Amino acid sequence: MTGTLLNVVTVLIGTALGVLLGQRLPERMRETVLSGLGMSTIAYAALNIVDALAGQPNAPLKFIVVLLSLLFGGVVGELLDLDGALHRLGAALERRFARSADAERTARFIRGFITASLVFCVGPMAVLGSLQDGLRGDYSLLAIKSTLDGFASLAFAASLGVGVGFSILTILVVQGGIALLAGQIQALFSPPMLAVLSATGAVLIFGIGLSLLDLKRIRLANYLPALLIGPAAVAILGALGVAGFA
Repeated sequence: MTGTLLNVVTVLIGTALGVLLGQRLPERMRETVLSGLGMSTIAYAALNIVDALAGQPNAPLKFIVVLLSLLFGGVVGELLDLDGALHRLGAALERRFARSADAERTARFIRGFITASLVFCVGPMAVLGSLQDGLRGDYSLLAIKSTLDGFASLAFAASLGVGVGFSILTILVVQGGIALLAGQIQALFSPPMLAVLSATGAVLIFGIGLSLLDLKRIRLANYLPALLIGPAAVAILGALGVAGFA
């Protein structure tokens, strides 16, 4: 859990600095910062997709698994209305802590909370770093992630406000949960399953970049079931003896 706690601290510090800085930036400057974050997020996602599948046996078929898991995961997420649930959680946090009656500020708070939660928790570094931390007490990967997240939370908070800081709740649940259950997860998840999981998470991060650039509003939380469907599909294909999935 050491790496997760370090991540929480850096996000809180970054958010505090970002909120203080953001209040001094004109609206045009905040829009420029947000656009820069959007472009950087897309580039980061593209690199992670390539890194997750590069050198993997049967990589084209694995990418098809990623695409199909996103499609089916999106359907499941829509039926469960996960995006709506996450918005309601964000709104509840805003009412409890920020207590703003301004609809625009409330929407900004929710956007900051959801965007930061997804960026910080669905990437491969969050999964692999938490596994290393839980299995071997090696939090070096999470220390690198914490540094990156600290700067990212500063930039996010400068444009999206204090809602970014509440993503620490998601970090604690997701990364902390993976670290605590690392032994069981390692036994269940083969390297091909982790590769597809990482690639699927990277595609979701790509969607976050599109949203930050206001190119497309995507109900990204509804795709979260894909993070389970993809590895499950890999396990089935491996059991069927498909090359590269065992």
